[in-house]
Amino acid sequence: MIRVSLTLLIFIYLAVFLTVIFSLWIWAEWSRQRRERRAVRHRIRCAMCAFAFEDPSETPLPRCPRCGSLNERDPFGGL
Repeated sequence: MIRVSLTLLIFIYLAVFLTVIFSLWIWAEWSRQRRERRAVRHRIRCAMCAFAFEDPSETPLPRCPRCGSLNERDPFGGL
C-alpha cells in the first residue's frame, strides 16, 4: 500500500480540480472567440455612408445596399 498523508491528498485533489477548471475556461474562451470571428467574417462597413452590412458572396468589391457605392473587403474580416 502507498502511504499518502492527508495534506498531500488534499493538495493533489485541489491541483487536479484547478487544472480541470482552468482547462475548461481556456477551451470556453477559445470557443467564444472562434464564434465571434465567424460571426463577423462577412461583415463590411461602407466607406461612404458608414452602413454596416453582411455580404456572404466572394466578390472583391461588394456594393453597399444603402448608397450603392463599391467597397473593398477588409483583409482582417472585422469592423
